[in-house]
Amino acid sequence: MRHEVVEQLISHKLIVIIRVKDPSDIEGIVQCMSDAGVLAVEVTSNTPGYEMAITQLRQQFPHMLIGAGTVTDHRIAKRAIKAGAQFLVTPNTNEAIVRHAHALDVPVVMGAMTPTDIVDASQFNADIIKLFPAGPMGANYLQALAQGPFLDSYFFPVGGIDASNIDAWFDSGASGVGIGGSLAQPVYSPQQAEQLTRNVSEIVAKINAKELTRKAS
Repeated sequence: MRHEVVEQLISHKLIVIIRVKDPSDIEGIVQCMSDAGVLAVEVTSNTPGYEMAITQLRQQFPHMLIGAGTVTDHRIAKRAIKAGAQFLVTPNTNEAIVRHAHALDVPVVMGAMTPTDIVDASQFNADIIKLFPAGPMGANYLQALAQGPFLDSYFFPVGGIDASNIDAWFDSGASGVGIGGSLAQPVYSPQQAEQLTRNVSEIVAKINAKELTRKAS
């Protein structure tokens, strides 16, 4: 299962990050994501009721990959996997998380910023490197890493990525991206849901077009 999920994440190329104050907002957001063609979402551990949300989302959206984010230690990892998380996303580099997750055949998208972080995460056998926070560093920083000393690593930058700059991140070597913020806003009316679905569809279309261009080149 672990390797299949990793392949799907890299194929989908987009993880939408859900961090909300009211857990009752989650289902509406994920419905919009599903309608827009998103196939992987993470619910952060600092979202109230995140464990129950993961369990419910697994039942309601069986075609999607449902993960847990902001997994900072193995205790959170244990609870998230028990709730049904199909992958874990961390903001930090932590070997214990990888050991626990891999023992249960669950992949880890591990947070890293510096070259030392990236080497550590790779040596811990993290499945994907989450370059975080990517926004302040910029796409040129990713390019220096992904097209330099870390050619064999899968990078998912997170932070500051939107429709206006997503092409630059993929051109710089991203295997995928994580986006929260504007892509995971609560919806309280059909009009808001329609707008959110359109916004997310634009991102998905850009990613798909970029992949078609890459394959054709």
